[in-house]
Amino acid sequence: MVQKINTHTKYTVLMSVYFKENPNWLRTSIDSMLSQTVKPSEFVLVKDGEITPELENVVDHFVQDNPSLFHIIELEKNIGLGPALKIGIENCHNEYIARMDSDDYSVPTRIEQQLSIFAKHPNISLVGSNVYEFKDSPDHIVSKVILPENHEAITAFAKRRCPFRHPSLLYKKTAVLEAGNYREYYLCEDYDLYTRMIQNGTKCYNIQEPLTYMRIDENFYRRRGGITYLKSILRFKKEQMDTGFFSRIDFIKSVAPHIVVCLMPNALRDWTYRKILRGGKNQ
Repeated sequence: MVQKINTHTKYTVLMSVYFKENPNWLRTSIDSMLSQTVKPSEFVLVKDGEITPELENVVDHFVQDNPSLFHIIELEKNIGLGPALKIGIENCHNEYIARMDSDDYSVPTRIEQQLSIFAKHPNISLVGSNVYEFKDSPDHIVSKVILPENHEAITAFAKRRCPFRHPSLLYKKTAVLEAGNYREYYLCEDYDLYTRMIQNGTKCYNIQEPLTYMRIDENFYRRRGGITYLKSILRFKKEQMDTGFFSRIDFIKSVAPHIVVCLMPNALRDWTYRKILRGGKNQ
């Protein structure tokens, strides 16, 4: 049962967009956050460098319809997701911040359900959820990602793999800032933040219902392979070992599968993620 909450609870939606985004996907993503049963009181959208005229038209449309809601931050050049979100966090005016990616979709009750967890458990500062992964349309689900639920299970899971899906999160700004905010870390900026938050004492929870639909295109698994990503994940996990979050055994058990998966052909990596690593059966 959803905990009764104050439907006037203020929160900010935080999104970053850059020139390669699809305008139609951006429109669907923003619409899904504006259609929440608990409405946002602020929408911080970071333009990570110059974006296309088509994307500008989508942003302008929403700003014109909601002039007091949107706070647009324009960066002169593309600096990457981690640094862009760091600036975005610093410009959010509410304690509760809902992350959202510019090509995904949230169910209408997502924020309501997440705020109910905060209302019931005031010690929790980060709430995610299970997610569906889809291609082309949210009706075309390719996999269900099942994640650990309580804080202890999340912490144990984090020593092997990433315990959250970034666009599903609602977190407290103070907890993010106290952990050092986002950093530049190629395809690891979210995982890096979570481990630092856990180390800093942040209590976490994952709702065991898919509240966010994540888009999987032909490049999704390709980006999670190759030498560049492998170097980034190895550097990240070594740093976590050096800080004491990973033991040496954790490090070995965690990086060995990454080495194998990163060096796989793209088609095999796609199959491995969907069939083995997602934690749930294909839908």
